[in-house]
Amino acid sequence: MIRKIVKIDEEKCNGCGVCVPACAEGALKVIDGKVRLVSEVFCDGLGACLGECPQDAITVEERDADEFDEEAVNEYLSEKPTGDAHQKSSVAGCPGSAVREIPEAAGTVETAEPLTSRLGHWPVQLMLVPPAAPFLAGAEILVCADCVPFAFADFHRRYLAGHAVLVGCPKLDDLSHYRRKLADIFKEAQPASITVLRMEVPCCGGIAHAALEARNEAVPDCPMEIHTVTVKGNILDKREC
Repeated sequence: MIRKIVKIDEEKCNGCGVCVPACAEGALKVIDGKVRLVSEVFCDGLGACLGECPQDAITVEERDADEFDEEAVNEYLSEKPTGDAHQKSSVAGCPGSAVREIPEAAGTVETAEPLTSRLGHWPVQLMLVPPAAPFLAGAEILVCADCVPFAFADFHRRYLAGHAVLVGCPKLDDLSHYRRKLADIFKEAQPASITVLRMEVPCCGGIAHAALEARNEAVPDCPMEIHTVTVKGNILDKREC
């Protein structure tokens, strides 16, 4: 059947294996110094591993491939050694979906003053914002994974103020569409800067990867940063691209 499936560029891949834990289905493995697909039936084609490759060696393509088989994945994972990162995981329970309780975190913001929304435009959902929206022209664009505002308590003051925001979910939406849409937006808007906010969970790397590819295609000289937020509401990492 013709479907989406991960493709690994062996010339770019250096076998670091950083992408392997990002695949909840265990479809990736380092073999003979290169990351390879263990089996086509283990790859769901969602591309959670995309943003984890430091060499940009992973893409998602559409081609004739064996159908994704959830039962085969679960059987494969159940047979992995106890110490394996994917042991007894399930397709529905990828690392980013693991259930956890979070105590009051360091990201908590306490203030006696009433808080004011810093949102300056509507809509914000990436799928709904037209590339020619006037609020995008020459703006400092914030590409934000939709879980970030829930985790980062100071989101409005720290990030939203003064930015045009585009919100999306790299796990549940179409990343290839995101890349094309963002490229159209960046080309039309000619933004002053681009900041990507992603969560620390592996599947969230896809939105950073899509934005980076779109920037490189449409406005390669535009300054860009990727910030990673923990589920406890802290900034884990910032990097310029």
